[in-house]
Amino acid sequence: MAGPDEELDGAGLLDAVLADTVRRTGASAGAVYLLDEATQVLDLTVLCGVPLEVAWPWLRVPLGAPVPVSDAIRENRLVWVGSQNAMARAYPRAAASLPYRFALAAAPLAGRDRCRGALMLLWPASHPADASRRERGHIASAARRTARVLDEVPEPFTAPDRPRLVPVGSSAPARGGQPSQPAADYVERLPEGALGMDLEGRITFLTAEAASLLGRDAGRLLGTRPWQSLPWLDDAVTEDHYRTAVISRDPVAFTSLRPPDTWLRFQLYPDASGISVRITRAAVPEHGPPPPAEAVPATRSAPSGPATVGRLYQLVHLAAALTETVAVRDVVELVADQVLPAFGADGLVLSAADAGRLKITGHHGYDQETIDRLDGLPLDTDLTPAGQTLADGVPSFFADPDEMARRYPRAPRISGKQAWAFLPLIVSGRPVGCCILSYDRPREFSADERAVLTSLAGLIAQALDRARLYDAARDLARGLQQALLPHRLPVLPGLDAAARYLPASHGMAIGGDFYDLIRLDGATAAAVIGDVQGHSVAAAALMGQVRTAIHATAGGPPGQVLARTNRVLADLDSDLLVSCSYAHIDLARQEAVLASAGHPPPLLHRPGQRGHAVEIEPGPLLGIDPDLAYPVTTLPLGPGATLAFYTDGLVEAPGVDPDRAAHALAGRLAEHGGQDLDRLIDTLLHQARPTGLYTDDIAVLLLRTAPRPA
Repeated sequence: MAGPDEELDGAGLLDAVLADTVRRTGASAGAVYLLDEATQVLDLTVLCGVPLEVAWPWLRVPLGAPVPVSDAIRENRLVWVGSQNAMARAYPRAAASLPYRFALAAAPLAGRDRCRGALMLLWPASHPADASRRERGHIASAARRTARVLDEVPEPFTAPDRPRLVPVGSSAPARGGQPSQPAADYVERLPEGALGMDLEGRITFLTAEAASLLGRDAGRLLGTRPWQSLPWLDDAVTEDHYRTAVISRDPVAFTSLRPPDTWLRFQLYPDASGISVRITRAAVPEHGPPPPAEAVPATRSAPSGPATVGRLYQLVHLAAALTETVAVRDVVELVADQVLPAFGADGLVLSAADAGRLKITGHHGYDQETIDRLDGLPLDTDLTPAGQTLADGVPSFFADPDEMARRYPRAPRISGKQAWAFLPLIVSGRPVGCCILSYDRPREFSADERAVLTSLAGLIAQALDRARLYDAARDLARGLQQALLPHRLPVLPGLDAAARYLPASHGMAIGGDFYDLIRLDGATAAAVIGDVQGHSVAAAALMGQVRTAIHATAGGPPGQVLARTNRVLADLDSDLLVSCSYAHIDLARQEAVLASAGHPPPLLHRPGQRGHAVEIEPGPLLGIDPDLAYPVTTLPLGPGATLAFYTDGLVEAPGVDPDRAAHALAGRLAEHGGQDLDRLIDTLLHQARPTGLYTDDIAVLLLRTAPRPA
């Protein structure tokens, strides 16, 4: 925190607001994510109260990811997760990689003109599972305060390469540094060891008895992490006890063997400033001592990046994330957004084996000239290690350009990178591609990094192979759908028309939504909109068959058109159901006759009146029963009336009431009734999905009758 006379810049203000929010809300930790609108990714910008290693899997979070901060933005609401069980139910991927007891809140940072990101707060395990209304109000107020800082600072906020760590601070007298002499003397007289650690896990204080029990001189322990400086504590279990204390703020106790035969009991007592550790001798466990541990050299370098247990949880997190990728683009984005920061890499090249060559499917941190040179190399290339890596299925690691040049003299000059990891992507003995991580500085790859990257390569290979099959099916379905939707709408005197189809932002990206405007004669037309169940080639194909059936009967009474289409659908014996709305537009009478098969009602706005959803008696979905009838509704239009047809993707989303969403859209229709129809569609889409993310595909068809002559 700055002093009273010290002026804070934008980043300093954001840091100060986060630290103050953590204190005011009683949280144990907090974080601010900023939304990169170009990439639709949330970047962890400021972190407070927990070490950075804990946050490694979530440095960059795609806006579509199933995690609380993403949901808070997409659904524009406060997300509360009150316990570990609640986390496991709502967010199983996050729970698997963060298996600790705590409560969490995520709130969107709603700026003046756009959402700026999200605020996340954590509370200890002792916090009640439910947040009170007052506490939720405090969290929402803190989010608004943070958003105002982002809005009011003149310079644009950008996420740093590495999140800033902010101390929580306190209004109480500082407790940092060494204890006073009387306090130190008191602790030294106790017949047990006392040790202090900061929230990063580094030893900040220890007594002579603690050093004696640990078997190491105090000077060699201060500033180190116990599981790195004491070989016999170097295991995932010990570090996980520390993480439990830091994240859950629960006291933790465990017993470890100091070779050859000394059992020690460690009791950890955490708070916002660090961890106090009590060390005492322990009795030999009833099951007896374990086999002697293999000697580990005392002098070794600390691993870079997340520590060992962090790697384990990180692998679990990435494995779960890879199972949720759908398209090749998803795989590339996940590797770039989560694998690169997790391993400190600066560059990525992901290639897929295609017709005997390595075709680059995604990259990061390389200029286009380098990518063009690497794209399309043969599988057995000797220009880079990629060919040999794929041939023998063994990853290759190069710590510096000299090591690379000894085997591949031309490779270091291609990109100017300084260290590389070449990971073969193999599925059932079949090469599917190669993943290259590169670094701007020389780097030694530790044994655990090599092991985790090798395991991760297998998961990436499975995801990439599955995604390529998906992309092939999607491209086929998309081509079919685009061929079946009208390329342009017919021109009718006295009727303006505009339409839009938008695929879902994630997933199959194609579906059975369709629309059409059929010119019947100079004064009548048929407007159609519908939605075939599912997102698949079958849905797109059935959509084409339904449109053909409607074209064959267009011009008849709307109820008969839907009834005949329903019988055609029954004859096709499809398992898919179809919603549809059909309107016969008579421009001479200035009226529309509508029939609906389970489809959302259209919206209507007449000049000088409020917009509203048309009250229409719906019939059943097409495909349920071939002998069903469909009632009709006659709707007066009048000059300058705007009629909006849409599919359910426009009004349905998690946490959104469809009727309220339709009412809000009707209000927009009235407010912007004079807009050009294409711009009006943009307005309606922005009202429905301010973030630009669509959980379902959407079709919109707008019709406007000619205005009354002046």
